Amino acid sequence: MKGFQRITAPLAQKSAVALGFFDGVHLGHRAVLGAAARCAAEQELLACAFTFAADSVPVKQGVPLSYLYTDTQKAELMQDCGIHGVYCPAFSELCGLDGEAFCRQVLVELLHAQEVFCGGDFRFGAKAAWNIDSLREFGSQFGFGVHQVAPVLCGGEKISSTAIRQAIRAGKPEQAANLLGVPYHVSGSVVHGAALGRTKAVPTINIPFAAGQLVPRYGVYVSRTHTPQGSFDSITDIGVKPTVSEAQLPAAETFLLHFSGDLYEQPCRVELLHFLRDEQKFPNVDSLYRQIAQDQKQCQEWLKQHDNMICENTEIII
Repeated sequence: MKGFQRITAPLAQKSAVALGFFDGVHLGHRAVLGAAARCAAEQELLACAFTFAADSVPVKQGVPLSYLYTDTQKAELMQDCGIHGVYCPAFSELCGLDGEAFCRQVLVELLHAQEVFCGGDFRFGAKAAWNIDSLREFGSQFGFGVHQVAPVLCGGEKISSTAIRQAIRAGKPEQAANLLGVPYHVSGSVVHGAALGRTKAVPTINIPFAAGQLVPRYGVYVSRTHTPQGSFDSITDIGVKPTVSEAQLPAAETFLLHFSGDLYEQPCRVELLHFLRDEQKFPNVDSLYRQIAQDQKQCQEWLKQHDNMICENTEIII
């Protein structure tokens, strides 16, 4: 990612820092990240973020929990919000620090924070024992400003990563998009599948899920796929492809409409827009492809009726 750095050593300039786990980079997160980015632009600071590695979710929460996006996906979304650097350690690296040590070692010595931004429920330090009032006290001690960003509500409820996970597990990508501000997506480098799509003249790409990453409800979705060769309407099957494969690990297999070419090992981003049907096992491959033809028809009909995915009922509460 051009103009973006993963911070591993003390910065050479002052920064405006957004604090949070930012799993999903939803609208509430974007408010915090955007505030830091605007401040950085105004004061000629580096806009950066402190977060934990994605696979720290189960450790931090204390119960089994899947993360929405990988560190790479999260960094890309942060960059879209105007962030130019991220410090993303494993939770185990810092979980023993008390509040003062965290502020001194991370915010002051590493990030050279001049301004810090977070939500009102931000907690930090060992056992999350310090809150935003503590942060303000440390800010006065160490010389950085602390700014509380108002929560973002959707439908009268505070936006949360938990609600987004629930929507994705339930096969409700429209609901997830309302909370994220953009469509939920699957992304990565295309890997080799069974290559059956090419034998039937149906271009397909396969993207696996990372270990520990949330997998959406198994089924077929209307999708939009962004590739190095352009963006295409598409149909995505999430699951294990029971008709043609003995695969145990779920993946996203996407059929691109109006495309021919080879995308293997190229980066692609597949946005899930609408759930069409559950994944099912067909008696043979011919039956599968007859259903795919029907899926294509339903996909095109849905896309004609939904030109834009718009986030509605979203408001910032001051």
